[in-house]
Amino acid sequence: MLLDFGCVIAKSIFEIVEPFERGLGLSPGTIRWRGPLDLETDPLWRAMLANELTERQYWERRSREVAALIGQEWTPLDLMTRASEIVGATQFRPEIETLVADARAGGLRVGVLTNELELFHGRAWMDAVPALRFVDAIVDATHTKILKPDPRAYELGVAALGAMPETTLFVDDQMHNVEGARATGLAALHFDIRRPAEMVESIRARLRL
Repeated sequence: MLLDFGCVIAKSIFEIVEPFERGLGLSPGTIRWRGPLDLETDPLWRAMLANELTERQYWERRSREVAALIGQEWTPLDLMTRASEIVGATQFRPEIETLVADARAGGLRVGVLTNELELFHGRAWMDAVPALRFVDAIVDATHTKILKPDPRAYELGVAALGAMPETTLFVDDQMHNVEGARATGLAALHFDIRRPAEMVESIRARLRL
């Protein structure tokens, strides 16, 4: 099993906007964009889906916008760090942590294939993520410089697990990454963050857990 990190293992900022606003001292509704949870609110996310900008560029814009609301200047790392400080462990999906543990107990190897995990969060933060303590491999484009959906990214992920594409299930919240995995020969599942519990059950069914 090969998992994306953001939005799969950890909830997206879109899912924790309300406590994030409170923690920053902002009035409810100040942050209006909701990404895939409500595409009508977020033309910038729609532009990202249309490949008019990268996910990194999306979060660079959003980081500057949120920081400006409190008179600061932020990078995406600053944004993610502040959000994590505010919401704590509730940012992580406990059902995914249980899934990883069950997969490992069932003899499956589990890896993470992510575009910019350390770039967005930092190494010290990563070391405290419960689910990451139990995965067999982390392939992060922060270091490889190869972003999904480049076929080489999936090849690196599969190789890190010592697996074969046809016996590996890849899970990601971005459809273009899912399509890239399928084009490389992996089984792949789109993780819809609007229905996380249902998505976890779908993964379990695919893996027969």
